Amino acid sequence: MRATLRFLLFLFGGLFIGEMAAQKTHPDIVLYDAKDFEKILEGKQVKLFTLCNNQGMVTQITNYGGKVVSLWVKDKNGNYADVVLGFDSLEGYLNSPEKYFGALIGRYGNRIAQGRFSLDGKSYDLATNNGDNHLHGGDKGYDAVVWEAEQLNENSLQLRYTSPAMEEGYPGYLKIKVLYTLTEANALKVEYWATTDAPTVVNLTHHSFFNLKGAGKGSINDHILQINASKYTPVDAGLIPTGEIAPVADTPFDFRKGEAIGSRLHEKHQQLEYGLGYDHNFVLEPSSDKMRWAATVTEPQSGRVMEVYTNEPGLQFYGGNFLDGSIQGKQAKIYGHRGAFCLETQHFPDSPNQPQFPTTRLDPGEAYTSVCVYRFTVED
Repeated sequence: MRATLRFLLFLFGGLFIGEMAAQKTHPDIVLYDAKDFEKILEGKQVKLFTLCNNQGMVTQITNYGGKVVSLWVKDKNGNYADVVLGFDSLEGYLNSPEKYFGALIGRYGNRIAQGRFSLDGKSYDLATNNGDNHLHGGDKGYDAVVWEAEQLNENSLQLRYTSPAMEEGYPGYLKIKVLYTLTEANALKVEYWATTDAPTVVNLTHHSFFNLKGAGKGSINDHILQINASKYTPVDAGLIPTGEIAPVADTPFDFRKGEAIGSRLHEKHQQLEYGLGYDHNFVLEPSSDKMRWAATVTEPQSGRVMEVYTNEPGLQFYGGNFLDGSIQGKQAKIYGHRGAFCLETQHFPDSPNQPQFPTTRLDPGEAYTSVCVYRFTVED
């Protein structure tokens, strides 16, 4: 009986809750049609879910890749804009050259050098899908699977996925749960849990592309970024950390006091040349609290402010360097060069091959937990 009720809730509960959300939304907010996301992929049902809070925020999320499709946030004048890049149909995601818009990333977010690592003396080979290196879980990471979904209430969505042993080359049967919550503090909270039956490596993250002016509304280079990090991990030409943990002082990577993202992009610095801009891991300052403040981004025109909190030791800042104007997203908007930024909470890239970095190993009997919070406010 319980299984039957849960199945019925999956089929119809999201629809009813979505209708409730539609009745509460501000006139500025566009809700994308759930029918444009309904499809069976590899025997699993893809759907679109709508979450809202009592403050007026709305997000829509699909269980295909756990992707955040839209996130509506108000500005200092009370006007709403969708601040994440994406598509208004499942076909858009399936056919896009940019596969990570809004996605859940795993089994290992970021890069692993040469697509190879060792555990307990055994070597594991992974797909090399980013030059000579492995990126974001391989050819078919968690961004491209259909998650089991249950909308718990109007502001939370639970996703589950079981990753078989040796999927994309990773050892261990990994059971994963992710909870998306749109809180009354105007935050999108992403919580992750995972267990394994064999030693493995895990580094889950979220990959929304943000523009606080609104998706498709120009460059993010004038956004003011502050990162709670006095050190970062320099990379080689393949964007693999060299192993050094370097100070940000007197470099274009010093965002401790808040700087316009584009203010130092044209400085001559080898790290900017390697990344074609910013695509680097920052070492967050230690904290005695379980959750630490990682970053704040302010968009001066709208007054929108996004704060990032996490329990992770690192933060990948990506400045939209590879967006080139060739992608047309929601509402037929073009996503131009540096038209978005990403702030991905994480363990460090290539940690399985760099023992001096915080470990990403997970053993049987242990529980992996990770939290990322994107909290939105406004300032005049």
